[in-house]
Amino acid sequence: MLVSEKDVEVLLDFGLTCNQAKVYIAAARLGLASASQISKVSKVRREDVYRILPKLEKMGLTVKLLGKPARIRATPVEEALSTLIKREERTARERVSVMKAKTKTFLEHFAHAPKLEVEERANFALLSEREGITNRMLVMMKKAAREIDIVFSRAQILQFIYGFTEQLKETIRKGVKVRIISEVPDYEDSLPRVIEEQISPGNYVDLRYTDLLTSNYMLVDFVEAVISTIAEGNMAEKPCIWTNSDSLVGVFHTDFENLWHRGMSWRTIETTAVPEKLINYMEQLRPTNHLTLIYSSQEAKYNILFTYLKVGLEKGEAAVYVTSEESPNQIKGAMKRFGIDVRKYEKASALNICRYNDIYIKDGKFNIPTTIDSWNRLYDTALENGFKGLRVAGETAWFFNRELIPELIEYEKSLHRVMDIPMIAICACNANMLNKSKDPVGVYNELAKAHGTVLFSGIDKKLGRMEIRKL
Repeated sequence: MLVSEKDVEVLLDFGLTCNQAKVYIAAARLGLASASQISKVSKVRREDVYRILPKLEKMGLTVKLLGKPARIRATPVEEALSTLIKREERTARERVSVMKAKTKTFLEHFAHAPKLEVEERANFALLSEREGITNRMLVMMKKAAREIDIVFSRAQILQFIYGFTEQLKETIRKGVKVRIISEVPDYEDSLPRVIEEQISPGNYVDLRYTDLLTSNYMLVDFVEAVISTIAEGNMAEKPCIWTNSDSLVGVFHTDFENLWHRGMSWRTIETTAVPEKLINYMEQLRPTNHLTLIYSSQEAKYNILFTYLKVGLEKGEAAVYVTSEESPNQIKGAMKRFGIDVRKYEKASALNICRYNDIYIKDGKFNIPTTIDSWNRLYDTALENGFKGLRVAGETAWFFNRELIPELIEYEKSLHRVMDIPMIAICACNANMLNKSKDPVGVYNELAKAHGTVLFSGIDKKLGRMEIRKL
């Protein structure tokens, strides 16, 4: 069958009628044919074919060759589809242009039309589609005159800020205050920095934290609210309720004020609590966890990696540190200053500080299978010596210095794929070296995908601060 129904259905999406699609497909299949031949193949009546061909020619899909009888040649399929797409784009632009031209006229006419007096009642609406939720929130922000109050999770706040950046800026320029409540951060507090950079260089946005977060909602001027029916996930992807009911808005207004006055300002969170949270995170790591650390200073690298190894050593695990930025003796000295009893752990064969060439290099070359075999041997040795497991910290500077970044990425992907060695690994990447690579964004994305979890240390140059991002 030269003209299939499936092909016809596809061309219907390109703006052709059913018979137009059949005629074009038949002409394209035949190559050079008369109207009667096209009619026979397409199963379209000959008189209809004669009527359709001029339209297809006008659309640029066929060419009529003079002669007796006249012959029809179809435009090549790829070129024809491109022509149809451009035609649809042009039609769409023209339609949008007409709609824009009529908008002003309609608004002027609507504004002067008599208004019907109706009794004001409380309204409720269930918003189940993403577009409906975001449009409602956008309209609310545009109408805001005094204050916007938000109770969102940290992830939802970031999505909200990045999704409504321009409207938030415009709202704040009008003098509208924005108050945000979220849960207490576990580690690095990046929200104030994101708010400062994206929407508010002044004092129009305030942020507080609470442990009592139970609902997610947005209030505007105490007169209307959007309330999420599910506390987790992206608010715009979960069913929401919009209301201007005085009683319900009042309930959430009271809830917000209670949370606000009990909450903790982001400015008062003490940085002394961060090391405890860092230790807690390192204690929660489990065998086969594979992370990458992006650090911007030597001190930040020490703080994260030494805390990570110290936690493991104190739990009865063995530890390996592979250095390529400094010598093993320099790392030992830094560990001693950090509070790790290097001599005791080395004597017990619990701590092994080595150079990159002891692990990555064999016969003068880097080899992925050889490197993974080395990790297997080290893990087996740790168990034979009576340790509960193995923690590894490896610096990646050698790969960047030798411009072996593709090899590094492939190694990290291979290590992640075969991470049946039940050891914990953190691969440390110097942010300065990363930024100097030919494609820092691409390299970062590949490293992030290979590890799944990215640790950022030294945020805002505050030693001991850490941010965690999971893919």
